[in-house]
Amino acid sequence: MSDHVSTVHTDEQTTTTTEAQSDEGASPVTNGAEAVVAALKNAGVEHLFGVQGGAIMPVYDALHAKQEQLRHVTMAHEQGAAHAADAYGQLTGEPGVCMATSGPGATNLTTGLADADMDSDPVIALTGQVPTDLVGHDAFQETDTVGVTRPVTKANYFASDAETVGDMVGEAYTLAREGRPGPTLVDLPKDVTNGTTDSVPVSPTTPEYHDIPETAAASAVENAVRALSNARKPLILSGGGVIKGDASEELRAFAIEHRIPVVTTMPGIGSFPEDHELALEWAGMHGTGYANMAISHCDCLLAIGTRFDDRLTGGIETFAPEAEIIHVDIDASEISKNVHADYPLIGDASRVIEQLQAAMDEEPAADQWREQCQTWKEAYPMTYATPEDEPLKPQFVVEAMDELTPEDTIVTTGVGQHQMWAAQYWTYTEPNTWISSHGLGTMGYGLPAAIGAKVAAPDRDVVCFDGDGSLLMTIQELSVAVREGLDITVIVLNNEAVGMVRQWQDAFFDRRRMASEYQWVPDFATLAEAFGAKGFTVREYEAVPDTLEAARAYDGPSVVDAFIDPEENVYPMVASGGNNAEFALSEDQL
Repeated sequence: MSDHVSTVHTDEQTTTTTEAQSDEGASPVTNGAEAVVAALKNAGVEHLFGVQGGAIMPVYDALHAKQEQLRHVTMAHEQGAAHAADAYGQLTGEPGVCMATSGPGATNLTTGLADADMDSDPVIALTGQVPTDLVGHDAFQETDTVGVTRPVTKANYFASDAETVGDMVGEAYTLAREGRPGPTLVDLPKDVTNGTTDSVPVSPTTPEYHDIPETAAASAVENAVRALSNARKPLILSGGGVIKGDASEELRAFAIEHRIPVVTTMPGIGSFPEDHELALEWAGMHGTGYANMAISHCDCLLAIGTRFDDRLTGGIETFAPEAEIIHVDIDASEISKNVHADYPLIGDASRVIEQLQAAMDEEPAADQWREQCQTWKEAYPMTYATPEDEPLKPQFVVEAMDELTPEDTIVTTGVGQHQMWAAQYWTYTEPNTWISSHGLGTMGYGLPAAIGAKVAAPDRDVVCFDGDGSLLMTIQELSVAVREGLDITVIVLNNEAVGMVRQWQDAFFDRRRMASEYQWVPDFATLAEAFGAKGFTVREYEAVPDTLEAARAYDGPSVVDAFIDPEENVYPMVASGGNNAEFALSEDQL
């Protein structure tokens, strides 16, 4: 990310801050580890996800006395801890905290940090490290954690002094949250966390050098509004930044008042209600045909909080070819990085939408355009067949669960075909109801994310859609859900294959299915029971509603092993780098 920092604070810098801002009445500290815990408490942290180990043990020891204020969820694997913290951060808006020991503990976090970095999710990682005098000597469980994680963090730090470590953790926490969110990391050598200090960390603040834009320049807003008002085929593209910027309400009000159709990116799912007449749902490789047609034919595209990744755009040269682009983003480095912005608006999504609202006096004359969008919705409906002589269709399972659950249900997924079906056939009407891995595409994300989501929102339904291949990567986290008594429902869309790989092999590699099909998969219902969860199996349409309802009603984690048609594929589909307007509805169109 553009505002990446890798730093070692000097004693003079941080000590001065501590003297100037130390909090009255704060609990005393005696060592660096207690300072770390005090910094987390100052920041308002309530939950942590991690795995114990030698180098991080002093911090865990300091947590022992704070268990009532800081609830630690012991995960089965460090990658699971990072994904759980990621989902927790998305739902709360505050950085999720993950912890690991040095060496393999820290490297196991890295996939989760890379995932959070790609999706701009607020996470802070605390990693143990060998004592300072052993760093660089290949000590037991030593890894250059700062070096390893530098490319996949917004900022990372190597703690060098017990006096300053608490303030360092506080700064890392605020950096993870402020501006464009992202993961940060503090590497904690054991001699630093064991080191004596009575320096109480201050309330966390962002450093002076971290300048966060709030509103766009007035002249730029006026120019953008003029272009949008004059458009005859206007379109809003709502990205994940709308949700992270807590701007969904402003977006909805603006779009509805000015009657502008809305397409979302995949990370932006839920930022605009999909049951609204202006909604065209999400665009891109597996987006709806009508969303992709609208993007391909609009004459003015108001894009908010999106980085225009390749899964959205297809070929850049064919993306919104007729449109002037208004790009709103809090990160200036994203402007014109992938798609040229004719009207760049740098600032916080909610504030910039408010500026647009205040400056826009009239809605675009776009009656014919709205009619055209409706025509595309009728021409390319999201439907599927359910022949009696074929196995269960996954789309049916997704829709059936949607019908059984409240609108604020949180859906998490792994990565693969199941992810796309869950995005396509569930109707999302609220923000923060869709939690998935987008930019990095991390298989196994769904189950630990469901754990983090349930901890963050214990009163909401949490449903995890996973694939058999994806679930096998992190299924050990089911033990955590059982141990913690988390009421989550996992639905395995089981096609006994790494389905998306198999689909691509069929389409682009002459059906050479190398290493994509399983000769054998475990019985996930029985496996769930072995973990202490409730297991269900479903193969027939008529059994789906009752089975899903029973799984949802079970007070604790449940797993539904849904055997689906192994030949079912995800459509629409735009070939990688292709033209969004030339989406395929079947394999023979690719």
